[in-house]
Amino acid sequence: MPDTVCGPHAGARHAHEQVIFGADDSAGLRVIVAIYSTALGPALGGTRFHPYATEAGALADVLDLSQAMAYKNALAGLDHGGGKAVIVGDPTRDKTEALLRAYGRFLESLGGRYVTACDVGTYVADMDVVARETRFATGRSEASGGAGDSSVLTAFGVFQGMRACAAHLWGTASLAGRTVGISGVGKVGRQLVPQLVADGATVVVADVSERAIDDVRRQQPAVHVLGSTDELVRAELDVFSPCALGHALTDEVVANLRARIVCGGANNQLAHPGIEEGLARRGILYAPDYCVNSGGVIQVADELRGFSFERAKAKAAMIFDTTAKVLALAEAEGVPPVVAADRLAEERMDSALSDT
Repeated sequence: MPDTVCGPHAGARHAHEQVIFGADDSAGLRVIVAIYSTALGPALGGTRFHPYATEAGALADVLDLSQAMAYKNALAGLDHGGGKAVIVGDPTRDKTEALLRAYGRFLESLGGRYVTACDVGTYVADMDVVARETRFATGRSEASGGAGDSSVLTAFGVFQGMRACAAHLWGTASLAGRTVGISGVGKVGRQLVPQLVADGATVVVADVSERAIDDVRRQQPAVHVLGSTDELVRAELDVFSPCALGHALTDEVVANLRARIVCGGANNQLAHPGIEEGLARRGILYAPDYCVNSGGVIQVADELRGFSFERAKAKAAMIFDTTAKVLALAEAEGVPPVVAADRLAEERMDSALSDT
């Protein structure tokens, strides 16, 4: 199986367990599921619906994302391995009930090795349709017995990670008096804004979607808006929070970033291996994305047990402690935080394998 990865875990010791290509021509479905590890339990990860230009591009993305999910689930203390699915297509044009149900039948054929949920381009209502054909879909609506929107706890977890970074760098877990720039105020970024405002932070946002900006302005009139992420990167910030698509932290961004902390909800923020070292050289504290954005997967995993928001939120609150542990280990060993986080996740996965 292929095991070449472009993301932050490129030095990992494991290969993907399984990569499955699926198609249903009558429904217009083209899908790839990648299962990185089931050492800790069934692989759990979302379904991304995206108009990839090539199959090779879709494959590279699903390999990257599935590996990140394994590390995220391990570090979050979940009894799940890591997997991901990508559906090739434009969700605004190609998403139909027939396609989603065909996807559900495809998942059912995998026998529970992979459990799916929402990701970019898929929503709670979509999981309800997928679940008509499979037992292995979570992140469903409250009306269907699910937990609803997982971005609520994702944003809560990012906020906890940000607080841990502030405590590590400035000696206080409050963002009061700090300026936080959020790139992307869609699902997660929009939920993060009010938590920061309530904590006393000044919030600056940028998004390519005018509708997303208008929604934030309507709900939080005190928020400042910049015209682009490039402006945000160059602004006087204490914290930069990437909450849109992955690979936001490029060489150019790192060179121009003025914030002291990077902590956001986007997956796979590092554009290539070595970016974490560039951040460290510039004295920028980076909270590994899969450490701080695990609130959503904590929520959908809890849904499989019969959802309790209080129980899931209590587990998501532990992201503060996990982030603090990662930062302390990184400082003690003189390595970037992503190396420390990878080490902790790999230790948990290796421990499970050695016990079998």
